[in-house]
Amino acid sequence: MISLAVGRGCAPPALLPPLRVPLVALTALAALLLVSLGSYYSGDSTPGGLDRSLMAAAGDPAEPALALAVFVDFGGEPVGAAILVTVLAALCLTLHRFRLAVLALAGPALTVLTTTLLKPVFGRTINGEHLSYPSGHTAMATALAVVFLLLVVQVFGIPLAPAIALMFAGTVVAGAEMAWSQVALGVHYPTDTIGGYCTALAVTTLTALVLDRVLDRYRQRLNRPVPHH
Repeated sequence: MISLAVGRGCAPPALLPPLRVPLVALTALAALLLVSLGSYYSGDSTPGGLDRSLMAAAGDPAEPALALAVFVDFGGEPVGAAILVTVLAALCLTLHRFRLAVLALAGPALTVLTTTLLKPVFGRTINGEHLSYPSGHTAMATALAVVFLLLVVQVFGIPLAPAIALMFAGTVVAGAEMAWSQVALGVHYPTDTIGGYCTALAVTTLTALVLDRVLDRYRQRLNRPVPHH
C-alpha cells in the first residue's frame, strides 16, 4: 500500500508523484471525451438523445429545488467563484500547502478561460445564441473540487488506491451538483456539463504538473552550488 503522507519540513508538490500517472491517465480520457462530445454536438442548438434521456430521468424540478439550483449556481458566478477560490487558497496557505494555494488560484482561472475559448470552437448553443459547450459553471465547481481533494489527500496521507477513488468520486459529486443546477435552470444541456467536468479535470491536472515542474526547476537552480574560479 502506497501512502501519500508528506513528511514534516517538506515542501509538498501540488500533485504528489504517486498520483501523477493515474491522474494523467484520467486527464487523457477526459480530454478525449471532451473533444468527442464537442465534435458530435458541434453547431447544434437542440438537445441530443443522451440529453433528452438525462433530462427525462431528472424530471422537472419543483419550486424549492429551483431555489436550491440558483444557490448552487451562484458558486459558478464571478462573485461566488471568487469567494470560493479565496477561501480554498487561504485554507491551503493555512495548512502550509503553498503550491496548492497557487493551484487554487490558477487551476479554476485557466479552466474557465479554456471553456470560454472552446465555446466558439464547438459552436453549440442554447436559448437562442448563447454558447453552451462546455459548461463553465460545472468546470469551475470541478476544478475547485480537484484542488480541495488534493489537499485532503495530502493532509490526511490517504493511501494511493483510496486517494484515486476519492479524487474520482469527489469530483464527480461536485461536478454533478453544479451540472444539476445548470440543467434545472435551463442554461445548459446535460452533455455541456459533462464537457465542463472533463475540461476541469484535464486543465487542473495539467496546471498542477506544470506548476510542480517549473517550481522544482527553480528550486534546483537556487540550490545549485556556485562554481569557484
